[in-house]
Amino acid sequence: MMIAPFNRNLRGNDLTGHVPQALQRNGLELLVEGNPRLCLSGSCTKDSKKKFPLIIVASVASVAIIVIVLVLVFVLKKKKPSSVEAAQLPPITPNIKPSIETKKRRFTYSEVMKMTNNFQTVVGEGGFGVVCHGTLNDSEQVAVKLLSQSSSQGYKHFKAEVDLLLRVHYTNLVNLVGYCDEGDHLALIYEFMPNGDLKQHLSGKRGGSIFKWGSRLQIALEAALGLEYLHVGCTPPIVHRDIKTTNILLDQQLKAKIADFGLSRSFPVGGETHVSTVVAGTPGYLDPEYYHTSRLGEKSDVYSFGIVLLEMITNQPVIDQSRQRSHIAQWVGFELNRGDITSIIDPNLHRDYESRSVWRALELAMSCVNPSSLNRPNMSQVANELKECLASENSRRNMNMDSQSSPEVSISFDTGMFPRAR
Repeated sequence: MMIAPFNRNLRGNDLTGHVPQALQRNGLELLVEGNPRLCLSGSCTKDSKKKFPLIIVASVASVAIIVIVLVLVFVLKKKKPSSVEAAQLPPITPNIKPSIETKKRRFTYSEVMKMTNNFQTVVGEGGFGVVCHGTLNDSEQVAVKLLSQSSSQGYKHFKAEVDLLLRVHYTNLVNLVGYCDEGDHLALIYEFMPNGDLKQHLSGKRGGSIFKWGSRLQIALEAALGLEYLHVGCTPPIVHRDIKTTNILLDQQLKAKIADFGLSRSFPVGGETHVSTVVAGTPGYLDPEYYHTSRLGEKSDVYSFGIVLLEMITNQPVIDQSRQRSHIAQWVGFELNRGDITSIIDPNLHRDYESRSVWRALELAMSCVNPSSLNRPNMSQVANELKECLASENSRRNMNMDSQSSPEVSISFDTGMFPRAR
């Protein structure tokens, strides 16, 4: 006899949970349609096992995305200051040296040959090569500085001078008209300075009368203003590194302009007072502190200018082995302490000067050549002192007064403080 299966109708009751194992034995048929949340044996376990890892993965991914977003926001906020912070930051003038290749004032070698009439008239010569007279556009006179292939200065100094003079313009700096950079042919084209350099006039090689004291003070002041502009008016400051009488040129009206910037150096932005560099300059004019430490600063130019000023006062060579003290700074200090003041001032002046202005200028020159850069004045102070010396001399000349006898020297110089010639 066969036993009919036991039926149990559970349709449409919206039941939830698990169906007990006892109700799922053989012979018992359960009708469970219409109960979507009712789980038969094993079905719920499988679904939960499938859902659980998915939930974990989704949660981890969400947390990771949030962390990444927060990190990006923090980094960007740190890199980009707020508008208030940006407004408080000091303005920075970039030290951008214009590239030679991008400038318009560039001449071909054939143009250089044409303007100099095939280098016909040589007006000067130095370690770099020769300087020729030229004419631009049939009217403007120029000086063409040709870099010799055997020059010790080389392309580095050539490019340094071009870069500096293309971005620096001042009335007491020689104006660069253009340049030639064509293969092995390198040339700098300047405004022509018809009265040559200061050294030629002091030595009498230019002919004519020797400069009077007032003219010397005027030239010294103009050169000082040119240096002051490099030190104060440029950002970052520029040190010339080769101030000497041959690098102070005179135009048609005897106005002084500083030339030859091949050794010049700019300071990096940041307010540093010196840079460490290979020592360069001219023996006799070279700052002894810079020579020993390789630390270049603005006061290195002050020292060199002090030597120039001593030359203008004494008309003596910077280094003369026949003197008891070969270097001019040592010699002047030695003569002052001996009380022999008549041998210091250039006899070609014939005592035609305001005595106080001479002694002020002499004291200024000696302070400039102090071995310690900390004890030297800056170029602004030098320029101001020279202005007062010139005003004093001009006042004397305007009043047409006879020159007064030199007063007794009240300043004392220690000859042991001055360095030996380099």
